[in-house]
Amino acid sequence: MIAPDGKVRPHYAPLMAKLGTMPGAELARRFASSRQYLSEAGVFHQVYGEGSEQSHDWPLGHPALLIDRGEWAELSAGLVQRAGFLEALLADLYGERRVVASGVLPGILVGRNPEFLRPLADQARLGAPLLSFIAVDLGRGPDGRWWVLGDRTQAPSGAGFALENRVATSKAFPDVSRALNVERLAGFFRRFREMLFALGGPERARIGLLTPGPHNETYYEHAYLARYLGLLLLEGGDLVVHGDRAEVRTVDGFQPIRVLWRRLDADFCDPLELFGGSRIGTPGLARAVRSGALTLVNALGSGILETPALLAFQKPLAQALIGEDLKLPTIATWWCGQEKIRRFVEENAARLQLGPAFPGAPHFPVMGETATRPGAGDQTVPASTREGVTLVGQEIAALSTTPVWGQKGLEPRPVTLRAFLMRDEEGWHVMPGGFARVADSRDARVISMQRGGGSIDVWISSETAAKPVTLLGPKGDRFSRRLPGALPARAADNLFWLGRYAERGEVAARLLRLHAGRAGEGWSEGELETRIATILEDYGVEIDGGHPERGLLALARQAADTASRIRERFSPDAWRTLKDIVALILDAIAEKDGDVVGLTSAILTHHSGFAGLAHENMYRFTGWRFMQCGRALERGQATAATVSALLSEEPPAGALEALLTFTDSSVTYRRRYSVDLSEETVVDLAVLDPLNPRSLAFQVNTLAEVTSALPGVHLGETPDLLFRRLARLKVRLQTADAVEVDSAFLDRIVGDLALISDLLTQRYLLSSPRAAAEWSGGPE
Repeated sequence: MIAPDGKVRPHYAPLMAKLGTMPGAELARRFASSRQYLSEAGVFHQVYGEGSEQSHDWPLGHPALLIDRGEWAELSAGLVQRAGFLEALLADLYGERRVVASGVLPGILVGRNPEFLRPLADQARLGAPLLSFIAVDLGRGPDGRWWVLGDRTQAPSGAGFALENRVATSKAFPDVSRALNVERLAGFFRRFREMLFALGGPERARIGLLTPGPHNETYYEHAYLARYLGLLLLEGGDLVVHGDRAEVRTVDGFQPIRVLWRRLDADFCDPLELFGGSRIGTPGLARAVRSGALTLVNALGSGILETPALLAFQKPLAQALIGEDLKLPTIATWWCGQEKIRRFVEENAARLQLGPAFPGAPHFPVMGETATRPGAGDQTVPASTREGVTLVGQEIAALSTTPVWGQKGLEPRPVTLRAFLMRDEEGWHVMPGGFARVADSRDARVISMQRGGGSIDVWISSETAAKPVTLLGPKGDRFSRRLPGALPARAADNLFWLGRYAERGEVAARLLRLHAGRAGEGWSEGELETRIATILEDYGVEIDGGHPERGLLALARQAADTASRIRERFSPDAWRTLKDIVALILDAIAEKDGDVVGLTSAILTHHSGFAGLAHENMYRFTGWRFMQCGRALERGQATAATVSALLSEEPPAGALEALLTFTDSSVTYRRRYSVDLSEETVVDLAVLDPLNPRSLAFQVNTLAEVTSALPGVHLGETPDLLFRRLARLKVRLQTADAVEVDSAFLDRIVGDLALISDLLTQRYLLSSPRAAAEWSGGPE
């Protein structure tokens, strides 16, 4: 921001002038609007500790990193050239390997490289591009020159977070970004999406984003980009390879897929041909790639370009592959596999950092003032005389700083920039912005989101006002409303169990409030309380131990963890509601106030909010139906089991009132019946009344209605066992009389609902969606 003469650089001047006129309260309001957006959008990142992981709020700082348009044009030209160089290098390594044969690159850096995938050693000979989306990490020195710190070609992260940074920063400074004519990012992503669909062929086949799953540190970004670009979010278990063709397991059978944007490391993609210990890959995926039936962005094996040792051979490689020097210099790197270079690194260890030569290897301590030098007795750093092939020495880069608002106003923070490029038929294109990371102090060695670093937006100004660009078609274009594609079986399974777990937590809270409420009213421990406590034990809630909140916490976490796997399928408000339930219970456990009635009432209020959000905001398609099936099955089983437990044999005193309270039907009962409490009338309302949304009959009717709209159900065809069981159960409840409803009647219904759940799982949610036709499910 500051020029050598001490003045503010011209491209920063408008921003600094604007910030200088804002009072502190105004700045605080603007920063708060940005944080509010990130909170409402649910933006987070995973931070890994010792054997655990935690979701942290997204650490966005202000203001944005501004790059002069002239400087950006020069930087973009260097990035495009570098992308072409990397593309040529990868094609050679997986093709003729001329750079190895000619001695430009030591063969050991390929032969011993864990990212060189031998099952795909000749994939470049097919002629298709192996790279389509890359990132380049850049640092700027105090002299203003940009340096390449590393290449990201395996599964580059950060583009989705760059988008969210832009939206959040625009919430805080919309007037400033307009005044500076900040270039938009949507055009880059629209071009990238068009490229993906072009790879799918003229029929524009479905495109997927392959993710490692919700435990990955950038899973939020995967879900966000899939939603933003209109892609299927897929895990390895969602795919199967039949012959040479990759297919998606959906609730409507196996559906072919032609293109995957890969965010999963290559060696985990196929346990048959790559890493056999992978539990998140798809057997046969490499075979589908070799056959040409499946295209991956980027290709399997592209992670070899992230090899740190390659930086030591950039100049001869560039001359051999593209016939010119690279415009962007790389950070000075020395590979210790050569005797002369190894001695140089040992002699200069005080001013270098020692690291792994190959990608994926464990990182060694950073060499510098606080680190141990090679040979000084620290066995965590391999002796370079023995392990030189696996080590590189790198210059410790002195990074320039950018202003970031801190506790004392603007503070200089070291910054790195991740620039993104995509390739289509016209060539390589640079995103007009990027993902900037800043250190939490002036120590440039902690620019890491895992170690407390933050992020800021990146602004590239234009001479003219930026044109509105979206991923929607041009205004006035005709469009056809289409239903979403087939739902992956994994997503359906998670939605089904989300419905069950959410309802399970609500049932346990209702029972615990009922138990605690009676104790608070002065009732002594009796038969009714004992029966309620026994039911709660089935939900993992222990009354006798004195800490029933812990059982509620386990149930709440089940729902929240399941929801975390499918966050892209319902609103952030619904997700936050489930997280708030966990926070409520944790606070109650920490405070030890013992107000169980107050806690359970608050939990039930949040559950009502979640149910309302899911009911009002979720699109009424297949996913919503599976979640409703889960809720109806769980509520139906809970209602039948609770009525059976409370009214079996000789009902204890207060059982009828307790049952009405549990089913939230006390007010309805007083309006519905003009008689005093009787077992028949209470059972009629809680079990048989089809208009009571808490009754057992209502749950079965809901199941029948919702399942009739599931895939593969056609009027006039012979129904399979699932629908026959459900139809018989519905008729049984419609034709029953209250006097017939005893424990045997209710226990049989609990068993029927359990079988219906199994049949639903077998038909739609297991590995073979069509397997229900061959599975009898037991005698009818």
